Amino acid sequence: MVSPNLKIRLLAFSLSMFFGCTTLLAQQISKEEMIFLTQQWKGERFADGRPKVSDDLLTRMRLVTHDEAWAVMKNAGYLYQYTDGWEVINPDSILIGRAVTATFIPGRPDIHDAIDERGKKAGKRGQNSWPVDLLIPKDVYVADQFGIQINGPTIGDNVGNAIFAKTGNGIVYHGAIRDIAGLKEMGGFTSYFSSYHPSHHNQPGNLNTMLVGINQPTRIKQATVMAGDVVLGRDGGVSFIPAHLAEKVVVTSEIVRLRDMFGHERLREGKYTAGQIDTRWSDDIERDFSQWLNAHINELPVPKAQIQEFLKNRTW
Repeated sequence: MVSPNLKIRLLAFSLSMFFGCTTLLAQQISKEEMIFLTQQWKGERFADGRPKVSDDLLTRMRLVTHDEAWAVMKNAGYLYQYTDGWEVINPDSILIGRAVTATFIPGRPDIHDAIDERGKKAGKRGQNSWPVDLLIPKDVYVADQFGIQINGPTIGDNVGNAIFAKTGNGIVYHGAIRDIAGLKEMGGFTSYFSSYHPSHHNQPGNLNTMLVGINQPTRIKQATVMAGDVVLGRDGGVSFIPAHLAEKVVVTSEIVRLRDMFGHERLREGKYTAGQIDTRWSDDIERDFSQWLNAHINELPVPKAQIQEFLKNRTW
């Protein structure tokens, strides 16, 4: 028999634990909420619930174009996953990784100070470093700094080096960066950002930004981004591919690539006309394509296992 006083103490303890956890997770999304919002992802997850698209898919994603990713996402009803109009560090390189998101909004002293005080109690310093502390290899730091320029930069060459050391990647940053010469010296820091300015955020007496979300759904220009999305940065634009669509995007891209290789080869040989290749293929051409895949299966730039899986599902 539990005494009334013990019941009260247990209830008080439970409430304190609940509100304590709520406090700790106020900026960073909870694992339960992460799983709830990404419930279409059925694969592996990180300890915090973030979808973990496989390293293999990330490697294969490097050959995917925005056109191919856009077509798959559009057909699935995802219309706001592509952004452009960026300034770019290393424009000839490709940025691939899993998104870790941060959401900043214009500063307001009472809210900023409350958030800051809680962070200090947890042993944290400057809010701009909190999302960076969570980064691991193959992540891409994706931050909405609401496009602010003057007195807006939260990333310069110090934070940039910390990000690169943790992830091996650059950033997608809707705002201004500073220390751009130092960031360019890192070589592999392929990054997309809105602008450059030599100033710094939150100088004394000038509170202009505050962190209100880590790994929450966030807006980057005209796109909606969720933690765990695959970030594809290339050719001046950035696509944010929902984790549960990543494999479909990659496989579709590989099939398109193989069909293009086959079609171009047959056109050069004069076996088919442009009209035959540039429209829905006849059954005869589809059979020829299957035979071509089998004959060249060890030479093609797509994993052999993927070609075999593709052929298994064909009826030609």
